[in-house]
Amino acid sequence: MNAPHIPVLLDEVIAALDPKPGSVIIDATFGAGGYSRALLDAGATVHGFDRDPDAIRAAKLWKETAGENPRLVLHARRFSEMLAAMQEAGLAAVDGVVMDIGVSSMQLDQAGRGFAFSVDGPLDMRMSQEGESAADFLNSASEEAIADVLYRYGEERQSRRVARAIVAARPLETTGQLAAVVRKALGHHPGAPKDPATRSFQAIRIHVNGELDELMAALSAAEELLKEGGRLAVVSFHSLEDRIVKRYLRDAAQAGAAPSRHMPDVAPVHAPVFAKPAKAVRPSQAELARNPRSRSAVLRSAIRTAAPARPAPERISA
Repeated sequence: MNAPHIPVLLDEVIAALDPKPGSVIIDATFGAGGYSRALLDAGATVHGFDRDPDAIRAAKLWKETAGENPRLVLHARRFSEMLAAMQEAGLAAVDGVVMDIGVSSMQLDQAGRGFAFSVDGPLDMRMSQEGESAADFLNSASEEAIADVLYRYGEERQSRRVARAIVAARPLETTGQLAAVVRKALGHHPGAPKDPATRSFQAIRIHVNGELDELMAALSAAEELLKEGGRLAVVSFHSLEDRIVKRYLRDAAQAGAAPSRHMPDVAPVHAPVFAKPAKAVRPSQAELARNPRSRSAVLRSAIRTAAPARPAPERISA
């Protein structure tokens, strides 16, 4: 595994986690292993999670060729399952958790995975390579259900028009077919700064993989697992994810808007489980030049307090 992809905000993520020799850190989205490599170099033990069999296969090959680093433990599981996995491993607490949310460059660059509309491939989009595919959903769901997904997860204002066009064009089998349908429905102007298919592809991918529920479950698991002084670092790439992370940490730190001076004091619902989150970090101009895919990345981080973890949140989707 020769790290063909550039980890986003690598220096900033490592600084936020502040790994020490002997630290135990969860890389919740292992991918190509960029963060894990840096954490291992700092002397930490890393538990790497990925539900994508291709990522785990590549990681195992790297471990073999690198001499089986005993400080890298791989888990072929969803990151929402990290609490159960750590309990099974006999670990009640960890020093850090890092998450890089969304689709990976490895997945985007493989046409056969069906994540990108820039190259034609099967309409798949499944990170775990099992369960309902994007084609299964689009070719069987009602027009109303498709429109709801496009609006909720892609913030597509013309979701009904796009859903109507998708249903009329069924069956859809490739990413190229889907992209053409969406572009025609919305009016595609070659050379426009953003392809109109972007929002729909994002929405369908999020739905197929249950990504927002996974994120909420992972944040709750990290809260449960991090010891006092433990560090959480989350990199997100679009507004839906970033809003979830921002609100979660704000609530966890009781850092919401101050009450009106005309209202009586209200006791906090819970003791702060995270200290006030650090200021959001975005890529530097140098990183943007080096890695254009980092342009929408946002890093949010916070440090765990000694307060007991809160109950797990409800699911976002029905």
